[in-house]
Amino acid sequence: MSTQTKGKTVFLLTSMVGWLLSGGALIYLTPFLANQVSPSDTTHLWMENLMRGGYNPTLALLGGGSILALTVLGNAVWYNFFEGKAEGSTTDKPSAKRHH
Repeated sequence: MSTQTKGKTVFLLTSMVGWLLSGGALIYLTPFLANQVSPSDTTHLWMENLMRGGYNPTLALLGGGSILALTVLGNAVWYNFFEGKAEGSTTDKPSAKRHH
């Protein structure tokens, strides 16, 4: 059984939240993207109705984009500087030595 440090647990949880929020932003952007990629009377009507209800894709673009950038940056920093460096931590990398 392997153990992991509290730091890795915190990293995994915050990373998961970042990926979930950026995924939610993508879902929120679906009507806007559909109207931009494949404009039609249906997508235009969809956007018109959503706008009347207060739909604002700018929040998802800015918020989701910044959360995605922070999550990717956090993952890069973690894996480049901290992964496997903590005392007593285990890594998922296979050992070079083989036991027979």
